[in-house]
Amino acid sequence: MEMGLPETVLSLMSQLDAAALAFYFISMLGYRLITDRLPSMRNRSLIGAIQTQRMMWMRNMSRRENRNLDVLLLGTLGQGNAFFASTTAIAVGGLAALVGSGERVQQLLERLPLVARSTPVLWECKLLLIMAIFIFAFFKFAWAFRLSHYAAIMIGATPILAEDNVAQCDAHADRAAGVAGLSAEHANGGLRSFYYAFALLAWFIHPLAFIVGTLWVLIILIRRDYFSRSRSLIAGIPKLPEGAHS
Repeated sequence: MEMGLPETVLSLMSQLDAAALAFYFISMLGYRLITDRLPSMRNRSLIGAIQTQRMMWMRNMSRRENRNLDVLLLGTLGQGNAFFASTTAIAVGGLAALVGSGERVQQLLERLPLVARSTPVLWECKLLLIMAIFIFAFFKFAWAFRLSHYAAIMIGATPILAEDNVAQCDAHADRAAGVAGLSAEHANGGLRSFYYAFALLAWFIHPLAFIVGTLWVLIILIRRDYFSRSRSLIAGIPKLPEGAHS
């Protein structure tokens, strides 16, 4: 039995949905593996450059008797993680309200031009996926907030510098920088989840828009992690490329 035009289009859209979703996960997971697991790529990135500065910060901290400023700076960074954790919790609550009752929203959206039709099951899957991303971001930010507390404790436990314990102070400062770096890594993972969630929003419009959105987010992450002016300044690169931005 031959399919009509609507069934043919829906079948093609299903293939596009699968291709777009596969491209999304390959891009997301592949970028994370390359940037976080390969030391050579990690050291060249903005994350590696800021971790070097973080280690210098903790070395300088270990040579100061008054470390209130260091704890204050770390506490400020931790409050940012708490704010984003609260934001993701609100987003999850809003999305949960749409699950199972988003037919009207779907009908309104699909009245717009160029918006692809989706089955109710696929629509719910899209909502669940974006909700899962925000849940993942919540745990990332919550753990980053907790790790910032541990880093503050490490600062408080830093030995007072003396002539006979320089190596001990430096080793402790490096561990404190490592804990603070772990907090920053998890916070960065939560922020990336926001980027990926914005790319996923394009799937509600069209699978091709989803692919373009994923590619756009990937380009933004690569540029900011490896070719941004902020990375050049933090890494101490004297000559900046023409037209580079923060």
